[in-house]
Amino acid sequence: MKKNVESIFEQYPKSGRPDLIPLLQDVQESYGWLSEENVVKVSQFLDIPVSNIFGVATFYNQFRFQPVGEYHIQVCRGTACHVLGSSTVLKEIEKQIKVKAGNTTKDGVFSIEIVACIGACGLAPVISVNGEFHAKVTVESIKSIIDSYKTIEKK
Repeated sequence: MKKNVESIFEQYPKSGRPDLIPLLQDVQESYGWLSEENVVKVSQFLDIPVSNIFGVATFYNQFRFQPVGEYHIQVCRGTACHVLGSSTVLKEIEKQIKVKAGNTTKDGVFSIEIVACIGACGLAPVISVNGEFHAKVTVESIKSIIDSYKTIEKK
């Protein structure tokens, strides 16, 4: 359930610079991304310039500045996944949903994110869709994985 930013602020009664990252994490967890509007509100709440907040948030790849799709696909590009073909898996996902990594489809259903390591090296190559892992993914299996989420969408 999406909380408004002000209710998130209530969790930080002694607001200050040390609260910046946890506060941004909470805002992103609630909204799925950091909008410019919410970054400005955080800036005002913490009395930190917007440019400093963007500087911190862009340093960490955990923060997103655009909404993710209803089905957010994370493609592992760690060493084991790379060696076992995650680059071709990524290309096939981009082809199937017609959007490049780092973007969201126009209908807002799918988004793709490249991650350094999901931490499931024994399942390589692996992707995660909204936290659900798909192991030993191949170019051939991508279509059925994507189609399974399209089917959920239609229900």
